[in-house]
Amino acid sequence: MLRTYLLPLLPALLVATAEAEPMPTFQIVARDGRLQPDQLEVPAGQRIKLLLSNQGRAPIEFENLRMHVEKVLGPGGQSFVVLNPLKPGTYRFVDEFHPQTGKLDLVVR
Repeated sequence: MLRTYLLPLLPALLVATAEAEPMPTFQIVARDGRLQPDQLEVPAGQRIKLLLSNQGRAPIEFENLRMHVEKVLGPGGQSFVVLNPLKPGTYRFVDEFHPQTGKLDLVVR
């Protein structure tokens, strides 16, 4: 009888356990028109969190339009972006305010 009540709860318990695992988190710093690091390797098939910090004197616009990611940060600003699981490949992010020098290649393996 107890199994009858607990069995329907099993999927919810498994999801809760999976969500309880820490999300891989990576730091990205914008400074003087550059994104640092300019290349970042992250795991495939997992949600990841990118912590953004603008340590420069000008605003930045961190974006990847194909992934629908866009964040504007003023000087000293901080924010984050959570990305859904990605397939292996390279994904380019840019600082739209400094497109020639503000580039980051997110390498998913």
